[in-house]
Amino acid sequence: MNPARHTTAAAVVLSVAGSLLAGATSPASAATSCASPVYKRQFFANTAFSGTARKTDCDNAVDQTWTGAPASGLPKDTFGVRWSVTRDFGSGGPFALAASGLDGIRVYVDGVRKVGLWKNTAKTVSRTANVTIPKGKHTLRIDYVNWTGSAKVKFTYTPRTSATVDKVKPLAPTGTSVTYDTATGKAGLTWSKNREMDLAGYRVYRRAKGNTDWHRVSGAGLLTGTSFTESLVASGHAHYYEVRAVDRAGLESPGSTDQLVTTADRLAPTITDLTVSSDSALDGVSLSWRSGEGSLTYRLLRSDAPGGPFAVAARTASDSATDATAPYGETSYYKVAATDPAGNTGYSAVVSHARPLAVPYFWKTENRPEDGGGIDLAWDVSPYAPTGFRVHRDEHRFDNATGTFDVVDSRVVPCAPTLTDTAYGTRHTYSCTDTTVVPSPSDGFSVYWVTTVDALGRESAPSQTVSHVYGDATAPPLVTGFTATATAYGTVLDWDDTPAADLAEYNVYRLSTVDDGTEYTHVGTVKAGTSRLVDSANLQDGEHHTYFVDAVDTSGNSTYTSADTMVSTTVTEYDLRPTVETPPDWLVTVDARAADGTTAVDLTWHLSSSYHRDDITGYRVYRWNPATAAYEPLTADPVTGTSYTDTTAAAGTTHFYWVTALHADGTESAPGDAWAALAP
Repeated sequence: MNPARHTTAAAVVLSVAGSLLAGATSPASAATSCASPVYKRQFFANTAFSGTARKTDCDNAVDQTWTGAPASGLPKDTFGVRWSVTRDFGSGGPFALAASGLDGIRVYVDGVRKVGLWKNTAKTVSRTANVTIPKGKHTLRIDYVNWTGSAKVKFTYTPRTSATVDKVKPLAPTGTSVTYDTATGKAGLTWSKNREMDLAGYRVYRRAKGNTDWHRVSGAGLLTGTSFTESLVASGHAHYYEVRAVDRAGLESPGSTDQLVTTADRLAPTITDLTVSSDSALDGVSLSWRSGEGSLTYRLLRSDAPGGPFAVAARTASDSATDATAPYGETSYYKVAATDPAGNTGYSAVVSHARPLAVPYFWKTENRPEDGGGIDLAWDVSPYAPTGFRVHRDEHRFDNATGTFDVVDSRVVPCAPTLTDTAYGTRHTYSCTDTTVVPSPSDGFSVYWVTTVDALGRESAPSQTVSHVYGDATAPPLVTGFTATATAYGTVLDWDDTPAADLAEYNVYRLSTVDDGTEYTHVGTVKAGTSRLVDSANLQDGEHHTYFVDAVDTSGNSTYTSADTMVSTTVTEYDLRPTVETPPDWLVTVDARAADGTTAVDLTWHLSSSYHRDDITGYRVYRWNPATAAYEPLTADPVTGTSYTDTTAAAGTTHFYWVTALHADGTESAPGDAWAALAP
């Protein structure tokens, strides 16, 4: 598929947004910066808003009428006034932008025009645009020009608050804080005023810590202020408060940041359901529990006997912890001590856990081409695990009689593991090299795994296994006889088949003058036994190319090391481009490709997404004729669909096409173009 070019049409969608700036227009001042939501207003002595503004002041609202010059030094006609303001729209949502005036008025949101009434008129014109404004800060700009006669302009932006239109929830209130008076037992909550322009009020919710259910405590109505006070009578409990904003459409915001209030606490915490949740050979023994209370600190205690003595294994503020130092191959006993902010401490029941010997995490088998060859092996273990290891290897061969791979040899590899990396505090990396391995036959492979061995000679369960095919480290020989021939249907690349018995494939690359000869393009891959490739995906436009071919064997060895060692050849393409240029503006985007299994070209096309298709009655398909140096129609009658197959295209060359759209008024659009190459 070779589209000559394509057009991306941006679809402008007007949804809903806005907010009315309250207050009457204040007297103009000499200020050049105005506090939002007040507008900055600039007067220009022209209608192009060019040059330096003759006057700049602040304006509370866009609602003016002038019968003469709007400001000193300006003409009474052919002047321009620009209002701009950047403000926080909160969560945004649907707004109505209402503009009216004599003569021209344009309204922009973040530089995108939403209203355009731009002509010299003797009567007031008006328009309301429903747009959706995203959350956060955005800039409104209103450009007004008066060409002749009286000048009049008005603009408002107001939120659309109907529940059927407004689907945008308010932003959560911010700046929440809470105080608690231990003498009166009252909690006082305050928050910052919400920035929503359609705010109706607030609701306050409370939940007990450790519980996910929120309960409204501010009553059935809405709070219009930014504070709330409640008496808490429960002792020894913790509560969270949050505030939610409600807009005039009845939509409720997410909750504000939770604010914690803890009443006077004289009760020791209760810890239940202490269990061992997991045992990671690398990270340790993980335990979890339940407390039913918040703001607790915990100590995970461990002993080698049910009755103690217990020592601290971990500290945490959550309801779970991991004992990274738990001994392997032994039974440990655990309990949890929980302390609340008042200093009360409670204990859980004791649980036991028999930990198995550490199992390594085996993650690397890699051919080692240097130092006599072999396979590099690596694995991770906990820093508290035994440092004795056994590396196991099974040799598998395919049994034709059973159709399965059978183990023909099992052994412990005589390698000496060494500590190679302690970068991660919860694990250490060990490695060694198996120099006893021999290259795998075509019907076999090796399987490795690792175990730990402790001071008592006990061996752990095996790690995960890793299969590995050990190949040679010899790259295939460089290819010979590599040629590149320019044709009318692409560049034909030929080379001599490499005699290596383990050859897997060839990869062909192109280096083009288009990018100054600095970037390779992968043209294609062909399997061993094939020594030809046609580069027909590149337009025949007279470029100069250098091609490289790389041989790869079944062990992954490649002749590709650098441009100096690769086998290369150069070629200059034919330049078959039409001498008639395609106009820069087009309505139809065209794709062309060689039809599968035939010497024909399949053409498909589509119209720009912004165009009204009701106006189109058909299409004309043209093909470039080099003999006449012209695009010639392929059919006598227009094509009614959006595809066409050119069965008359000659093989062994590149074809260029135009497709135009026919309008109902008989006119023909500018063409869209594409090309396709047909092999002989």
